[in-house]
Amino acid sequence: MIITSTKNDFNQIYEIINDAAAAYKGIIPEDRWHEPYMSATELQDQIDDGVVFWCYVENDVINGVMGIQDKGDVTLIRHAYVRTTARNKGIGGKLLRHLSTLTRKPILIGTWADAAWAIAFYQKHGFRLVSFQEKEELLRKYWSIPLRQIETSVVLSSAS
Repeated sequence: MIITSTKNDFNQIYEIINDAAAAYKGIIPEDRWHEPYMSATELQDQIDDGVVFWCYVENDVINGVMGIQDKGDVTLIRHAYVRTTARNKGIGGKLLRHLSTLTRKPILIGTWADAAWAIAFYQKHGFRLVSFQEKEELLRKYWSIPLRQIETSVVLSSAS
């Protein structure tokens, strides 16, 4: 079942993000990696900035999370993670399809350039990589991330 998160889900969302983000260790640049991958303060800042998390729940346990953020003329998919023990069961795809129904605006997704599996996942679901120049412009316009992260990231866009 896919439900919108509540304040009571904060700890599980935090746990899932940091559990699942372990897959990026050694993939993303070492200077961008830290533990925990996302601090509780960073997570709260994301929520305060308008990221709304949706949760995939099975037997009262959240096994996947994905955020959506309205940025005016586009919608961002943010922080898409599935619990390590629940991977490869279609949870990410179900969350992405659900969140895609919540907006009529173009959807943008940023991820690490060396995370080939993440890029392939989004492409499998109909997203396309944007050009280098467009990526640079989009990351600067819609995300609040350091220059180093812009340099080592890609952006994918929905067909609409």
